Amino acid sequence: MDGNGRWAKRRGLPRTEGHTAGEENLAEVVRVCANRNVGFLTVFGFSTENWVRPPAEVKHILSLHKRLFGRIEELNANNVRIQWIGRPFDEPGSKTPAFIQRAILQAIEDTAHNTGMVLTVAFDYGSRAELLRAAQRARTSQQSAQNISMQGISDNLYSPTLPPVDVVVRTSGESRISNFLLWQIMGAKVYFTERTWPDFDTHEIDNALKLVHDR
Repeated sequence: MDGNGRWAKRRGLPRTEGHTAGEENLAEVVRVCANRNVGFLTVFGFSTENWVRPPAEVKHILSLHKRLFGRIEELNANNVRIQWIGRPFDEPGSKTPAFIQRAILQAIEDTAHNTGMVLTVAFDYGSRAELLRAAQRARTSQQSAQNISMQGISDNLYSPTLPPVDVVVRTSGESRISNFLLWQIMGAKVYFTERTWPDFDTHEIDNALKLVHDR
């Protein structure tokens, strides 16, 4: 969800205002995707690399994530179930603050009964960290580094039940793949748009979905 800072800069606003606008637009994107019968929507909320941002910016982003996970009434109204992927809270290297952990776990519990779209939020997430952990766990379970299989990696991802990705969306003119779902996006279409994330609207969503339907 790139371009929050650029969106704010173009309007002469602080970067934090861009992140606020981005969080508000995510709620709208979730609603539209649920209405389009999208089965799974996975968003890159906060990466393992984002912790090096200025402390005030990180604090603001964390507050927005707490608010995002607190939108239970909206999520339930749209029959959306929350999932989370990232460095497990109880493992070395995890940096997710306790108040975000509580918000995530509460959102998962409060939306567990929903049967519609699954919204997976990647927080304190990095695909390289995920794959390293998966390989280590596969090696341990299979007792041999020589016998690690593709299935062994898949079975030890943060969310093994997450299906392969159909389409990756890159906003704000970014024309690269980031440290996001590198295992899961094999064969996926990539939708590039010049629009920043706060301006990513229904028209853009439909254009991205066309790549899936045109397969």
